[in-house]
Amino acid sequence: MINFTLLRDLLVVASVSSTICVTFIQKIKKHISCSKCIPYYSFVINIVIAILFCMSFTSIEFPQSLWIGFFSYIGADTLYKTLEGKLARHTDLITKPDNPSKEEGVKEELEEIKYE
Repeated sequence: MINFTLLRDLLVVASVSSTICVTFIQKIKKHISCSKCIPYYSFVINIVIAILFCMSFTSIEFPQSLWIGFFSYIGADTLYKTLEGKLARHTDLITKPDNPSKEEGVKEELEEIKYE
């Protein structure tokens, strides 16, 4: 089973790390001679900053800090916004009773349609 709370927490930390990385990369971009190398530099910088950020300010372990670096590289804020509503809905599905009454099921379907 996926730990959605941990995933959400990692995405929040990755959003902060991503902001720091983007600012840093913008500052050093003019000093990089090869413009084709910028994505590779960006990836390495995201991983390094994520590891250092997690070691300094959080209690997140090393493997999870690598995920934060990856999420930061691909755009954590976009991932978080994309998954924000879906994570909440999925956890609601997990905590739902196994056999809801017909009336409750109709109410839930109406609420889901309303939020979409």
